[in-house]
Amino acid sequence: MNKIPSVLFILCVAVSFAQDVPKTQNVILVTFDGYRWQEMFKGAQKKLIGNKKLVRDIPTLEKKYWADDAIARREKLTPFIWNTVAKQGSIIGERKHSSKMQVTNIHRFSYPGYSEIFSGWGNRKINSNDYPDNPNHTIWDFLQADASFKNKIVAVATWDAFPRIINTKRNGVPVYVNIKDTAGTCRSGNILLQGWDTKCPASNGFITEDSLTYHFAKEYIVKNHPRFAFIGFDETDEMAHEGKYDSYLNSANQLDGYMQDLWNFIQSDPQYKDNTTLIITCDHGRGHLGMNMWKHHGGLVFSSNKIWVAAIGAGIKSQGVLKKGHFYQKQIAATITKLFGKKFSDEQKIGKPIDAILN
Repeated sequence: MNKIPSVLFILCVAVSFAQDVPKTQNVILVTFDGYRWQEMFKGAQKKLIGNKKLVRDIPTLEKKYWADDAIARREKLTPFIWNTVAKQGSIIGERKHSSKMQVTNIHRFSYPGYSEIFSGWGNRKINSNDYPDNPNHTIWDFLQADASFKNKIVAVATWDAFPRIINTKRNGVPVYVNIKDTAGTCRSGNILLQGWDTKCPASNGFITEDSLTYHFAKEYIVKNHPRFAFIGFDETDEMAHEGKYDSYLNSANQLDGYMQDLWNFIQSDPQYKDNTTLIITCDHGRGHLGMNMWKHHGGLVFSSNKIWVAAIGAGIKSQGVLKKGHFYQKQIAATITKLFGKKFSDEQKIGKPIDAILN
């Protein structure tokens, strides 16, 4: 029997080992709560941006976001997504190209949506935003039990339901809401107050501005380098519910700017550069234009099951907008764990990874 020379054998083993090491060492998942696929792919909508009941200063808003061409409009509204992610990553949900992305939970609002994102299936029993601690097994439980993720996962959000959705009482995941952890300790860090301002303050007394959420989240990421981080924004949903289309667009534009800033940091940081994946999505869609339904979502607003996903970085194909395929919110959890080289499973039938966007 011929024997493989020792040097060649070592080389083969080394190559095999290198192939087994996942390209992605870190994942940052971000949600724009209730941000519609219509604005995502077509920019500002004519019937809304010109409505005096929804926009306080139509000429100024049109100058900022309007163009006759839908591609130009979306680039004006969210330039990072369309000038960077679309060129270097993958985007799902452009329905005119038969690339569909939708939720599977029947309720089509926030708690059920986030639970589906994290657990990989839509639990019909989770039927309220006031639902208690999430009974579903989630990627938070899965990763927290992995020694390689010890002290390396975090959630930072604007909405105070996330400690229940993630079930930090069960898994011990640190969840910061309104710059406070679940113990109520205020964490402000060393950022100057001028850096925490917002151009679109939230009018809901139960939440603070997304600007506070972002600046704290970035500071935490810079200092602690978590392997898995979640940032949950809220203002797009709140402004839509209140019928403030100008603030809704400004919120989306501002969040896009934060994503540009975050990606710039990722690609400049030695621990994150070229081995980190950024995934941006939403928890639910909204209604169409008729009867002012764009403000609403839920089980009876059927079009609010339509969502989108944008991803860039390690392990993600550079292919731009997918032109075909039918994908689901329940696939996000398994996609994240596959990026880490792990298989997320549960007694429930969870969604499979979105292989169409993975290298």
